[in-house]
Amino acid sequence: MKIIVLLVIGVVLYFIARNYKTEKFENIKLNIKENFTGDLMNHEAGLLVSLMAKVAKADGSVCELEAEMLKHTFTDISRHFENQEEIREKLKKIYTAEKESFDNTVQICEKLYKITKHDYPKRVKIMEYLLNLAFIDKDFSQTEFMITEDISSALKIKRADFENLVNKFETFYKEQKANQALSLDKAYEVLESNANDDAGVLKKNYRRLVKQHHPDIISGQGASQDIIDEATRKLQEINESYELIKKERNI
Repeated sequence: MKIIVLLVIGVVLYFIARNYKTEKFENIKLNIKENFTGDLMNHEAGLLVSLMAKVAKADGSVCELEAEMLKHTFTDISRHFENQEEIREKLKKIYTAEKESFDNTVQICEKLYKITKHDYPKRVKIMEYLLNLAFIDKDFSQTEFMITEDISSALKIKRADFENLVNKFETFYKEQKANQALSLDKAYEVLESNANDDAGVLKKNYRRLVKQHHPDIISGQGASQDIIDEATRKLQEINESYELIKKERNI
């Protein structure tokens, strides 16, 4: 069982967690471990991590989400080996070294192509994984496009398949952004505020609404249980709206 299978599963689980729909993969056995002691730059695991390093550094920095994904990838790959701790450390060293330069990108792709020459679907999955990494910060830069385009070409992936993957990610994140915008609009509405209000106004409105709908205060006024239950629901909505806006504004 090749190492990419593990990453395919990781991609599927990751996408499902982010409400992204992919095909289902069934009957995959993960109970076979490899014992590899050679140069990982001659193994698809090391070559994949090398390409991940190029993509992660394409826009000049590695964001927190990219770093988290990379960390889990090292762990997922190394679990495929009997000597997993040794492999994980080697993969980290490969990543650190390969993110420093883009000069050998094509050569790395050529090595990986030789290993996967007769498995086109696997190469497409590799490309999908690399694009997932590029898109994860929701900002697919021109530099990231160029590096992934070069990798796709060197792996002999059909242009149409590459473009379909890019379009799929762009559509997904565009829809996610639209849904978030709708949620923010609703949050401002709940707080009886608008996007132009400063933090002080938002906080003032939040406190006023909390006092107005707090179930303990409503209960003290002799309200019925139905009204108290509605106040509890409303207070939760107010709190969630305020937290959403604070998170969006980073306050």
